[in-house]
Amino acid sequence: MPIVAQSTETADWVSRFADDVIEESERRAPGKPVVVASGLSPSGPIHLGNLREVMTPHLVADEIRRRGYRVRHLISWDDYDRYRKVPAGVTGIDESWAEHIGKPLTSVPAPKGSEHPNWAEHFKAAMVASLAELGVEFDGISQTEQYTSGVYREQILHAMKHRGDIDAILAQYRTKPKAAKKQQKPVDEAELEAEEGSGAASEDDGSSGSAGYFPYKPYCGNCEKDLTTVTAYDDDSTELTYACTACGFSETVRLSEFNRGKLVWKVDWPMRWAYEGVIFEPSGVDHSSPGSSFQVGGQIVGIFGGEQPIGPMYAFVGISGMAKMSSSRGGVPTPADALKIMEPQLLRWLYARRRPNQSFKIAFDQEIQRLYDEWDKLAAKVDDGLALPGDVAAHTRAVGTAAGELPKTPRPLPYRTLASVADITAGHQDQALRILSELDPANPLGSLDEARPRYDRAEAWINSHVPADQRTIVREQPDTDLLKSLDEPSQQSIRLLLDGLEDHWSLDGLTHLVYGVPKVRAGFSADATPKELPPEIKTAQRSFFALLYHLLVGRDTGPRLPTLLLAVGQERVRALLGE
Repeated sequence: MPIVAQSTETADWVSRFADDVIEESERRAPGKPVVVASGLSPSGPIHLGNLREVMTPHLVADEIRRRGYRVRHLISWDDYDRYRKVPAGVTGIDESWAEHIGKPLTSVPAPKGSEHPNWAEHFKAAMVASLAELGVEFDGISQTEQYTSGVYREQILHAMKHRGDIDAILAQYRTKPKAAKKQQKPVDEAELEAEEGSGAASEDDGSSGSAGYFPYKPYCGNCEKDLTTVTAYDDDSTELTYACTACGFSETVRLSEFNRGKLVWKVDWPMRWAYEGVIFEPSGVDHSSPGSSFQVGGQIVGIFGGEQPIGPMYAFVGISGMAKMSSSRGGVPTPADALKIMEPQLLRWLYARRRPNQSFKIAFDQEIQRLYDEWDKLAAKVDDGLALPGDVAAHTRAVGTAAGELPKTPRPLPYRTLASVADITAGHQDQALRILSELDPANPLGSLDEARPRYDRAEAWINSHVPADQRTIVREQPDTDLLKSLDEPSQQSIRLLLDGLEDHWSLDGLTHLVYGVPKVRAGFSADATPKELPPEIKTAQRSFFALLYHLLVGRDTGPRLPTLLLAVGQERVRALLGE
């Protein structure tokens, strides 16, 4: 893999962050691996917005590895978080799962039919598989394991000892009303919901009753829920008494031996920064506003002897044609959903080419064809040495990592062509191979495997995201009534096309032919450029194309005509066009 140069005035955002992270790491922990971090809550399907939480530090970590440094990319699985609500649209669950609200995610049963032992592992597994396909190297940390094994015991006792200092920091923000947001432009409901995040940012920051403030939340020893209140704590003996408001259970334990609880979120996060020595960790908008977790954590981390990481805020990731992604809703697009219809390289590129604070959309509709066209044009420019430095960097980061290139399609034929072929052939692979082999007769495709996995992705997109009424069904019989009604100019156009089929039977040849027929009919050369032609030629082309679509598939539009003609086959084209 080519090494991306260190940052210059034209460097991409990844290189600039890598510069800053390396410098900061050498200041804080010289000679030690650079630590970057992500946090994911497996409270439901981990969607494409959550993926930015991973891809942003991954890209920075990978750039640092390319420069020869040792790096650890930590992914903290927040599987010891409370189960907040029953997400809609998850197969195998119903409202009876509401009885588990308040329990740790690892204590909630997995959806019915799952092979995994609990709720958290079920949703974690799909993300782990997707990250492997995307080439993301990471060290996973289960917060359930960390807390229940006593790894954080000293940090918990330290937080309880300094609870007054923590409370004073939090108090600076509790009474401050949130400033009204000034909208520079209309914001749709999707963008407003995007600011809500996972819900962790809005959770309480610790109990503050008659016994004082406590930054620790036990899970009940009877019902396992976190609907508990600490009623007493002794610093010397570490004896802690709590009562559960859900079931009425109460007990006194020694916190120096007790492992069934966790620090509240706004204390837990900065504790981990200090414990792991995190240098870089991005966060969503819900964690980045005034008084939110990241800002408050920047002060609390000092209590644990650490420093706040470099932490850019990342913006909304949307889906073209769909509402804002939310784990509480059904049909939430996940990385696995995206990887069914696009290659990992394209998905990596979408995250690499935009700065973290720039929002973007991932296409599950017709826009995916344009994105693939853009990607293929970039690849050609890179190969020819004509791409801009920032585009070269984004392309390099997309096609592979410091460990090497990701598996790729040997013959990356245009996605829109593959989609059209998959649409027309309706799963008949021998027909698909025949058509694809005729795209370039001088260099025919020897096997469909040469076009995979891109062909499989295009076929999956056609089958799962194109409505039935937009699928292409070739006529079984000629439209004799339409053929009989054609005027002389239309008949001449059809004849010119039929006469040229045999000599132009390739993708490029048929493209030249179908665009050339209206030019020749009007007395111009088939090679005439748009600048050499009057405007009415475009109108004539559109009319001719609409006629061909009606005769072949009974609609005004369809797949690109050259691809459609190849798919239908010469003999059948001639029959449907009345020869």
